[in-house]
Parts: sequence; structure tokens; C-alpha cells
Amino acid sequence: MSKSVSFLRLLAVLFALSCPFVVSRAQFNTEQLTISGRIAYSNHDYVVAMQHFNHVISSKPYLYEAWFYRGLCKLQLDDYTGAESDFNKAIELNPYVHELFSARAETLIRQRRYQEALDDYEKALTFLPDHNGYWFNRAYCRFFLKDYKKAHEDLEYIVKRWPDMNMAYAFQTEIYLNENDTTTASKWLERTLEHNPYDGNSWSILARLNMQRHNWTTADSAFTKAIHYQPRVVNNYMYRAMVRVNLNRLRQAMEDYDKAIDMDPNNFLSHYNRGLLRIQVGDDNRAIEDFNFVLRYEPNNLQALYNRALLLDRTGNYRAAIADYSRVIDTFPNFWSGLLARAECYRHLGMTAKAELDEFRVTKAQLDKHLGIQHRWSKSKLREMRKLSDVDVEKYDQWVVVDNDVVTPQYKNEYRGSVQNREVGSEFMPLFSLSFIPYRGGISTHQFVEQQLERFMMEHHPKRKIYITCRPDVPDETEGASFFATIDSLSSAISSSQNVSTALALLLQRAVAHVTTHNFSDAVNDLNDYINIDSTSMLAYWQRAYCQHMLADFGSVQGIEVQIYAHRVKDDLLRAIALAQGNSATDPLQSNNALLSYNLATHYALQKDYNKAIDHFQHALQLNPNLAEAWFNMGLARIFAGHRTEGLRDLSKAGELGLYDAYSLMKRYGGEDSEGKKSKE
Repeated sequence: MSKSVSFLRLLAVLFALSCPFVVSRAQFNTEQLTISGRIAYSNHDYVVAMQHFNHVISSKPYLYEAWFYRGLCKLQLDDYTGAESDFNKAIELNPYVHELFSARAETLIRQRRYQEALDDYEKALTFLPDHNGYWFNRAYCRFFLKDYKKAHEDLEYIVKRWPDMNMAYAFQTEIYLNENDTTTASKWLERTLEHNPYDGNSWSILARLNMQRHNWTTADSAFTKAIHYQPRVVNNYMYRAMVRVNLNRLRQAMEDYDKAIDMDPNNFLSHYNRGLLRIQVGDDNRAIEDFNFVLRYEPNNLQALYNRALLLDRTGNYRAAIADYSRVIDTFPNFWSGLLARAECYRHLGMTAKAELDEFRVTKAQLDKHLGIQHRWSKSKLREMRKLSDVDVEKYDQWVVVDNDVVTPQYKNEYRGSVQNREVGSEFMPLFSLSFIPYRGGISTHQFVEQQLERFMMEHHPKRKIYITCRPDVPDETEGASFFATIDSLSSAISSSQNVSTALALLLQRAVAHVTTHNFSDAVNDLNDYINIDSTSMLAYWQRAYCQHMLADFGSVQGIEVQIYAHRVKDDLLRAIALAQGNSATDPLQSNNALLSYNLATHYALQKDYNKAIDHFQHALQLNPNLAEAWFNMGLARIFAGHRTEGLRDLSKAGELGLYDAYSLMKRYGGEDSEGKKSKE
């Protein structure tokens, strides 16, 4: 291609980019902004998504969808008040969309405004009466409003209408347990496990039911199965620890408390109960640390105060112990055990008058001579538990359990699924791409190196460093705003550029910036312009393949025919592999680029062409045996192809290399009796 032809093409591109009409239209292309925002939302990049919707709202505030999606972003960022306000505006603009009422109901549930949430689900059901999620969520609200009868009725209807909705059976069990009807709860639990023996929630319910009946061995086994199927539920570890204390397996109990706190460092109950266990095993100083944490979380927790006072007393810190005893006694003046303990501390400090005053208060009440002796730990004492809301200070040494511990998923969030439509826990790792965000997500802190990218950065010194990434970190608000500023800066530089090489470098950078903000359509446009001028850039084909893959992924969620995108992804990846080899036609299984081979293999896997995918994953691993993502995806591809044993071995290798998500998948697929059974399900 001659330089003159390239320059003419460049001039045409620069003219289009600098044309005021085009710029103006881009500023008000609300449809494209909405799509970019929705893609960002589906990739959990809520800050960037919200900025896209802000632009739409500022241009066309009468479009309800922008308010709706911005509300979803705020909901994910725990801004419940802001989300509710946006949903209110969306409903004002279009009061005939059931998803709007469902979304607002979730914000109300998060704020524990169950009656208002119930009203919204009632409204949503008038528009879509056959939506099982709305029926379930209505029952959920009724449960918290203590309208158990109607909650049962809703769930009975769900079971008849949608007999495969497993969570309805589990929730019926939960409600009967809260009504203390353990007989009926047990019957529903049998039905639950019959329908879905892999439901961790149901095993947790069975475990708690046996824990209430003091069937410690059965409870331990059930909690272990619950943890096997749902390893990230903190309360299961905490309750299993209580059970193991009663089985005198104290080391394992301590390990469970440690695990629960590792998973949720701010878990109040785990710290409290671990403190009690540390008292039992004589680890007083570390028990004090646990109760210090509890009291930072709840400064007026009298049971924690009294436990800490006992520990401070035992370790010789009498003044601190007196301070804690006094706070308890101020609230409960007739707490004789506390008075006698404080009197003993006063005597240790030589404050005899104050000690005698406390002892006189006890004597004057003519209490039994044994009153005030501290309770000793015993097997019967270990089996006692109190509710979190029980503030009786005499129960200071009882395990704490949640008042209404509902382990069934809180509500069925359908609209979130309609946006993302991804099966959590069975996803392939995504394709590698160019990004301004480094890869810090899950495997290691090292960055991938590619020779042509390094050469590009040395020659053109981009405004931001370009990384090779897979599942990049989500930027914060400041970073998100800076990416949009970078796009504006690059656009200005492109408009003023008169040099072919410089303009091409800026186009590639802007395409990367658009990808960082999930604006894949504009990224493809920039890469098309780049390739029209220079069709020898491996990086441009690589990045365009990724963008078209993401557009195909989003299109499939929306029910759009995406085969054209799929063909384009494959063609661009093959072209990139050929250019990486230095020629225009090569066998992709002879590629010298592990990341491109991985991308092509993942593309085949997503198209369910598992055998071809496995071949290319194997080739990628020949080039880079430590590419954990390739081991992970090849493992899934083999499982889906029916080769479970080999797939589990690949997942094990991925976990060994630091991709720890592989272990939860191994738990999921490793317990089947027949080859490939789970994948067929």
C-alpha cells in the first residue's frame, strides 16, 4: 500500500473525526451511550456505567431506561436512597414496566421497608402475573412482615405452578422452622433435598434443625455438606464450630471460627463466639482481642462487656476490669455476680471500703451464700445458646445465634439476570485484551508481556501505559472520570494530527480507552479506521476481535442474532495469529503467541466447539505452561465435553497456579458418580 493512498485515507478519517456534525451527533447518541452503560453494568463496572447514564440523562431526561439503569448501578454501590430516587423517576416516566417496580422493591428490601416492597411486587404481578420470581419475593416480604399464612400460600402456589423451583421448598422449610413447627419443617426439608440434593441452603437448614435437637454428629455432617456445595456462606462455618465444641473437637471448631473471620473480618457473631471458645481453652489474651472487636462494633453489648471484665480480672488488669463491671452494674444494679467480682477487684487494689460496699449490697439482699460464684463451663452449659436480641446479662457465656437466620437466598433477582445472564461458577475466563487497567485480579501481580505491544509503547510513548489484561479490576470514580478525560484528550490530538504514524497510534490508544469504558462500538469504529490505513497491525486485529466478542456477548443477552459477530471474532483472531507469525497464512496450531491461542480456544469453547477448543488450549499451554487461565478454561471445556476426570485435573492445575476459583468448581463437579453428569444438567 502506497504512502499517498494511506495519507488520503488518513485525511478522510481525520475529516470525519473533526466534523462538527459528527461530534455533535456523538454527543447525543444516547442509544450508543445506553448500550455502553449496559455493557459496563454487566461487567460490574458500575462507576463507569453510571457516567454513561449520566450523559444520557443530561441529554434526554425523559428516557426512563437511563434512570432505571443508573438506579441499578447505585443499588450495586449500596446507595439505596439514590437508587430508590432514580427508580421513582423511571416509574414516573413510564409506570407500565414491571421491572421498574421489581427494582425499586429490592431497594426497599435492603432498607427493610418490607410493606412498601410488598406493594411493589403486587404491582409488578399485575403486569406479569406468571413471574415466579415476583411470587417468591412477595412471600419473602410477607415472611418478614410475619404474615406467615399468606407466605405459605404464595409458596404453595409456586410449588404447584413451578414444581422445579427448588428455593420455594427450602423457604417453606425456613418459615416452618421460624414458627417452631419442626415436624412440618422436616417434611418440607425432605422434599427440598429430594428435588435438589446439591442445594447447600437445604443442607444448612437440616444441620440447624439437628443442632436445635442436639444431634451434634448429624448436624456436623450436614454443615459439612452445606459448606461443600456453598463454601462462601460464613454462618455455616460459625454454626459448625458450635457443633464441634459439643463434640469436643475444639481444634476444628477454632479453625471454623478462624475461617469465618477470614472470609468476613467484620463478622460480629464469629468474633463473639470465638472469644467464648478461647475462654474455654484458656487463651485469655486473644479472647480479650475478640471481645475488644465486639465492643467496637457494639459498645453497649453488656454480655461482651462482662466477658471482657472477667478476662481482664483474670489477667490482672483490675482497673480495666472494674470499669467494665461498673458499666454492666449501672444497667443491671441487681447483678450480684458482677458486684461480687468487682468487690474482689477492689480488694486486689487495696480499695477495701469500696469492696465492702459492694459486698454489703449483696448481703443486704439476703441472697443465697453461693450466689455470685462464677458459672463453670460444663457440657450442659456448652449446649446453651441465646438469640442475638436477648440482652439478659446472665447469659454472658452462651453462644450467640441469629434471631431469624434465613439461609435461603434472600430474594429472586430476575432483572439482574436479564442484564447479565451468566451462570455464576460455570463461566469461562474471558479473553485477553489491551487495557489501561493492569491485571491485578486473582492470579498474581505480574503483568503479561507481548513483544509488539512493547515495541509500540517504545515508539509512540502513549498517554497511558497499555497492559494486557484478563478480567481487569473495576476502576473507582476518580479513575473512571480520568478515562473519559483521556478519550477527550486523544480526540483533540487526532483532530490536530498531520502525521500518519502519530494519528494511527492515537487511534489505537483511543480504541483502548473506549474498551476501558466499555464503549465497544466506538472502539470497533476506531480499529476499523486503523486497519483501513494499516492492515498489518497484529494489535489492532487482536483488540478488534475482543471488542466484537464483547458485543456478541452483550447481544446474546439481549436475544440478538450474533453469528456474524462470532465469525468476525474468529477471522480477526486468525489474522492476528498470522501477523504475529510474520506471514499472512499460517496454521493457528503453529502460533507462537500463547495469549492469542488462548483467545481463539476460548472463542471455540464459547461456541461449544469443545474439541477444537481443547486442541488450542493445549497449544497455548505448550507455549506457556504457567498460563492458569488456559488450564481453567480447558478444564471446563473437558467437563462440558464429558471428560470430567481430565477436566478436574486441569482445574486442579489452575488452582495450583493461583486461580482459586477453580477449587469451587472442583467441589461442584467433583462429587458426581457418573462421567459428565453434572455438565449435562
